[in-house]
Amino acid sequence: MIPGRNFPPRKPNRRENVNESIRAREVRAVFPDGTAEVMPTPAALRRAQELGLDLVVVSPTAVPPVAKAIDYGQYQYELKKKQHDAKKKQHVVQVKELKFRPNTDEHDYEFKKTHAIRFLQEGNRVKALVQFRGREIAHTDLGRKLLMRFAEDLTGVGAIDGMPRLEGRSFHVLISPVKGALKPHAPTATTPAAAVPTKTTSSSPADSAAEPPASTPTE
Repeated sequence: MIPGRNFPPRKPNRRENVNESIRAREVRAVFPDGTAEVMPTPAALRRAQELGLDLVVVSPTAVPPVAKAIDYGQYQYELKKKQHDAKKKQHVVQVKELKFRPNTDEHDYEFKKTHAIRFLQEGNRVKALVQFRGREIAHTDLGRKLLMRFAEDLTGVGAIDGMPRLEGRSFHVLISPVKGALKPHAPTATTPAAAVPTKTTSSSPADSAAEPPASTPTE
Protein backbone atom coordinates (compact mmCIF):
# COMPACT_ATOMS: atom_id res chain seq x y z
CA MET A 1 0.00 0.00 0.00
CA ILE A 2 1.43 3.37 -1.00
CA PRO A 3 1.49 5.79 1.93
CA GLY A 4 -0.39 9.01 1.37
CA ARG A 5 1.57 12.16 0.78
CA ASN A 6 1.38 15.04 3.20
CA PHE A 7 0.25 17.99 1.09
CA PRO A 8 -0.06 21.42 2.71
CA PRO A 9 -3.64 22.46 3.35
CA ARG A 10 -5.18 24.37 0.48
CA LYS A 11 -5.89 27.98 1.28
CA PRO A 12 -9.55 28.90 0.95
CA ASN A 13 -10.26 31.08 -2.05
CA ARG A 14 -11.92 33.87 -0.13
CA ARG A 15 -11.74 37.58 -0.66
CA GLU A 16 -10.30 39.08 2.50
CA ASN A 17 -11.60 42.42 3.80
CA VAL A 18 -14.48 42.46 1.31
CA ASN A 19 -18.19 42.47 2.17
CA GLU A 20 -19.06 39.66 4.62
CA SER A 21 -15.34 38.84 5.14
CA ILE A 22 -14.76 42.10 7.03
CA ARG A 23 -14.18 41.18 10.69
CA ALA A 24 -14.18 44.67 12.21
CA ARG A 25 -17.33 45.56 14.13
CA GLU A 26 -17.40 49.09 12.76
CA VAL A 27 -15.72 50.91 9.89
CA ARG A 28 -15.29 54.40 8.57
CA ALA A 29 -17.36 53.98 5.44
CA VAL A 30 -16.61 56.19 2.42
CA PHE A 31 -19.31 56.41 -0.25
CA PRO A 32 -19.15 57.60 -3.90
CA ASP A 33 -20.77 60.95 -3.05
CA GLY A 34 -17.77 61.76 -0.81
CA THR A 35 -19.52 61.29 2.52
CA ALA A 36 -17.66 59.40 5.27
CA GLU A 37 -19.29 58.03 8.39
CA VAL A 38 -18.29 55.72 11.23
CA MET A 39 -20.94 53.05 11.38
CA PRO A 40 -21.39 49.35 12.15
CA THR A 41 -20.03 47.09 9.46
CA PRO A 42 -23.40 45.37 8.67
CA ALA A 43 -25.05 48.79 8.17
CA ALA A 44 -22.22 49.99 5.90
CA LEU A 45 -22.38 46.76 3.90
CA ARG A 46 -26.14 47.05 3.52
CA ARG A 47 -25.84 50.62 2.26
CA ALA A 48 -23.10 49.66 -0.23
CA GLN A 49 -25.22 46.80 -1.56
CA GLU A 50 -28.15 49.18 -2.02
CA LEU A 51 -25.89 51.20 -4.31
CA GLY A 52 -24.93 48.04 -6.22
CA LEU A 53 -21.35 48.19 -4.89
CA ASP A 54 -19.00 46.19 -2.67
CA LEU A 55 -17.62 47.25 0.68
CA VAL A 56 -13.81 47.00 0.53
CA VAL A 57 -11.41 47.78 3.38
CA VAL A 58 -8.73 50.04 1.91
CA SER A 59 -6.94 50.92 5.16
CA PRO A 60 -7.08 48.01 7.60
CA THR A 61 -4.58 49.51 10.09
CA ALA A 62 -6.63 52.66 10.71
CA VAL A 63 -8.82 52.94 13.81
CA PRO A 64 -11.53 52.22 12.87
CA PRO A 65 -10.63 50.60 9.52
CA VAL A 66 -11.49 52.62 6.43
CA ALA A 67 -13.85 50.85 4.03
CA LYS A 68 -14.87 52.16 0.66
CA ALA A 69 -18.04 51.44 -1.29
CA ILE A 70 -16.65 50.55 -4.70
CA ASP A 71 -16.84 47.91 -7.40
CA TYR A 72 -14.40 45.21 -6.27
CA GLY A 73 -13.34 44.32 -9.81
CA GLN A 74 -12.56 47.96 -10.57
CA TYR A 75 -10.67 48.23 -7.28
CA GLN A 76 -8.50 45.23 -8.15
CA TYR A 77 -7.79 46.63 -11.63
CA GLU A 78 -6.69 50.01 -10.26
CA LEU A 79 -4.56 48.33 -7.58
CA LYS A 80 -2.74 46.15 -10.11
CA LYS A 81 -2.23 49.14 -12.39
CA LYS A 82 -0.62 51.13 -9.56
CA GLN A 83 1.66 48.21 -8.71
CA HIS A 84 2.65 47.85 -12.36
CA ASP A 85 3.43 51.57 -12.69
CA ALA A 86 5.47 51.51 -9.48
CA LYS A 87 7.44 48.51 -10.75
CA LYS A 88 8.20 50.29 -14.03
CA LYS A 89 9.60 53.29 -12.14
CA GLN A 90 11.96 51.12 -10.09
CA HIS A 91 15.55 51.25 -11.30
CA VAL A 92 17.33 47.91 -11.55
CA VAL A 93 21.02 48.36 -10.79
CA GLN A 94 23.16 46.64 -13.42
CA VAL A 95 26.87 45.91 -13.48
CA LYS A 96 28.46 47.26 -16.66
CA GLU A 97 31.76 45.61 -17.56
CA LEU A 98 34.58 47.48 -19.29
CA LYS A 99 37.59 45.50 -20.47
CA PHE A 100 41.13 46.85 -20.74
CA ARG A 101 44.54 45.49 -21.71
CA PRO A 102 47.77 46.35 -19.89
CA ASN A 103 48.86 48.38 -22.93
CA THR A 104 45.52 50.12 -23.61
CA ASP A 105 46.16 53.31 -25.59
CA GLU A 106 44.98 56.73 -24.45
CA HIS A 107 42.16 57.04 -26.98
CA ASP A 108 40.60 53.73 -25.97
CA TYR A 109 41.02 54.65 -22.30
CA GLU A 110 39.20 57.96 -22.69
CA PHE A 111 36.46 56.29 -24.73
CA LYS A 112 35.76 53.74 -22.00
CA LYS A 113 36.02 56.36 -19.27
CA THR A 114 33.24 58.33 -20.99
CA HIS A 115 31.07 55.23 -21.01
CA ALA A 116 31.82 54.58 -17.34
CA ILE A 117 30.75 58.12 -16.40
CA ARG A 118 27.46 57.65 -18.23
CA PHE A 119 26.85 54.26 -16.59
CA LEU A 120 27.50 55.66 -13.10
CA GLN A 121 25.29 58.69 -13.68
CA GLU A 122 22.49 56.33 -14.68
CA GLY A 123 22.83 54.60 -11.30
CA ASN A 124 24.61 51.44 -12.48
CA ARG A 125 27.83 49.90 -11.18
CA VAL A 126 30.96 49.56 -13.28
CA LYS A 127 33.34 46.61 -13.30
CA ALA A 128 36.70 47.56 -14.79
CA LEU A 129 38.67 44.53 -15.95
CA VAL A 130 42.28 44.24 -17.13
CA GLN A 131 42.98 40.99 -18.97
CA PHE A 132 46.47 39.50 -19.32
CA ARG A 133 47.55 37.22 -22.15
CA GLY A 134 50.61 35.04 -22.34
CA ARG A 135 53.65 36.64 -20.72
CA GLU A 136 51.67 39.78 -19.82
CA ILE A 137 50.77 38.07 -16.54
CA ALA A 138 54.30 38.87 -15.34
CA HIS A 139 53.41 42.60 -15.40
CA THR A 140 50.33 42.65 -13.17
CA ASP A 141 51.53 45.93 -11.67
CA LEU A 142 50.58 47.65 -14.95
CA GLY A 143 47.00 46.44 -14.58
CA ARG A 144 46.84 47.59 -10.97
CA LYS A 145 48.11 51.07 -11.87
CA LEU A 146 45.65 51.36 -14.75
CA LEU A 147 42.69 50.44 -12.53
CA MET A 148 43.74 52.85 -9.78
CA ARG A 149 44.07 55.64 -12.34
CA PHE A 150 40.65 54.74 -13.74
CA ALA A 151 39.08 54.88 -10.28
CA GLU A 152 40.71 58.25 -9.53
CA ASP A 153 39.41 59.70 -12.80
CA LEU A 154 35.87 58.70 -11.77
CA THR A 155 36.06 60.16 -8.27
CA GLY A 156 33.34 62.74 -8.96
CA VAL A 157 30.72 60.18 -10.01
CA GLY A 158 31.89 56.86 -8.55
CA ALA A 159 33.50 55.32 -5.49
CA ILE A 160 35.73 52.26 -5.53
CA ASP A 161 34.50 49.12 -3.72
CA GLY A 162 37.73 47.79 -2.29
CA MET A 163 41.14 47.48 -3.89
CA PRO A 164 41.75 45.83 -7.30
CA ARG A 165 41.76 42.03 -7.08
CA LEU A 166 43.63 39.51 -9.18
CA GLU A 167 41.57 36.49 -10.20
CA GLY A 168 43.11 34.08 -12.67
CA ARG A 169 44.54 36.11 -15.52
CA SER A 170 42.64 39.32 -14.88
CA PHE A 171 42.63 42.26 -12.47
CA HIS A 172 39.25 43.80 -11.69
CA VAL A 173 37.68 46.46 -9.51
CA LEU A 174 34.07 47.47 -8.82
CA ILE A 175 32.98 51.11 -8.82
CA SER A 176 29.61 52.18 -7.42
CA PRO A 177 27.76 55.42 -8.23
CA VAL A 178 28.07 58.34 -5.83
CA LYS A 179 24.87 59.83 -4.45
CA GLY A 180 24.19 63.25 -5.89
CA ALA A 181 25.84 62.56 -9.25
CA LEU A 182 23.49 64.14 -11.77
CA LYS A 183 22.74 62.87 -15.22
CA PRO A 184 24.19 65.00 -18.00
CA HIS A 185 21.76 67.36 -19.68
CA ALA A 186 21.72 67.81 -23.42
CA PRO A 187 23.19 71.22 -24.33
CA THR A 188 20.75 73.66 -25.82
CA ALA A 189 21.71 75.49 -28.98
CA THR A 190 21.90 79.26 -28.61
CA THR A 191 21.70 81.76 -31.42
CA PRO A 192 24.22 84.60 -31.20
CA ALA A 193 22.59 87.98 -30.70
CA ALA A 194 24.79 89.61 -33.32
CA ALA A 195 23.78 87.16 -36.03
CA VAL A 196 21.17 89.07 -38.02
CA PRO A 197 20.00 87.67 -41.36
CA THR A 198 20.81 89.93 -44.30
CA LYS A 199 18.72 90.26 -47.44
CA THR A 200 20.53 90.11 -50.76
CA THR A 201 19.08 91.78 -53.84
CA SER A 202 20.13 91.23 -57.42
CA SER A 203 20.54 94.35 -59.59
CA SER A 204 19.44 94.42 -63.21
CA PRO A 205 21.52 96.03 -66.03
CA ALA A 206 18.98 98.89 -66.26
CA ASP A 207 19.37 99.76 -62.60
CA SER A 208 23.15 99.75 -62.94
CA ALA A 209 22.99 102.20 -65.79
CA ALA A 210 20.65 104.52 -63.88
CA GLU A 211 22.97 104.80 -60.87
CA PRO A 212 25.75 107.39 -61.22
CA PRO A 213 29.32 106.13 -60.92
CA ALA A 214 30.89 106.53 -57.51
CA SER A 215 33.30 109.46 -57.32
CA THR A 216 36.83 108.84 -56.17
CA PRO A 217 38.40 111.25 -53.66
CA THR A 218 41.09 113.53 -55.05
CA GLU A 219 43.97 114.76 -53.12
